[in-house]
Amino acid sequence: MCGRLYVLADILRPQVQEELGLEFPLQTNLDLRPTDSVATLVSHEGKLQQLQTRWGIKPSWANKLLINAQAETVSKKRTFANAFEHNRCLVPCSGWFEWRDEGGPKKQKYLFSQRQQRPLYMAGIFYPTQTNTPELVTLTTSPNEICAAYHSRMPLFIKPEQIPIWFNSSPEELEPLLQCVDSGYVAVKGPC
Repeated sequence: MCGRLYVLADILRPQVQEELGLEFPLQTNLDLRPTDSVATLVSHEGKLQQLQTRWGIKPSWANKLLINAQAETVSKKRTFANAFEHNRCLVPCSGWFEWRDEGGPKKQKYLFSQRQQRPLYMAGIFYPTQTNTPELVTLTTSPNEICAAYHSRMPLFIKPEQIPIWFNSSPEELEPLLQCVDSGYVAVKGPC
């Protein structure tokens, strides 16, 4: 689920600046994958700022890289609860990809984006590391009607007007935000 992001820097950079009032330098990456560097937004002393992270964590008990956490249980699972309480972030992106089995030899790839071509702010949590590059886990939730036709999960998105709540609320107060965006918020293109 949501292991690929789509970032069009020339469009995303000025949109983030317009919506949030901060410079957000980043590189175009039309196939951003786990282990790649990801530009995120964090709140530090009440101000939004950029933080470069690496997508994925590998706890000692895990057999594979963890890239997503379920929004419904993120505050309860030992691996994620502390980061969810103290290290929330947002991943501005232009879209994400999903693949659907349509009976052919290969699954079909589809691009999802914000319906008005505005930035999507994907919810995440980060983990400081000894290498000075924090590690990122993105959050997923049950899909809305459009996304359900392609996958059983979808990214958790925080709308621009909800960003102060995302960064300034307790985990318990965030419950209303841990739901999928409505179907009118996203559009699908493809197959790609």
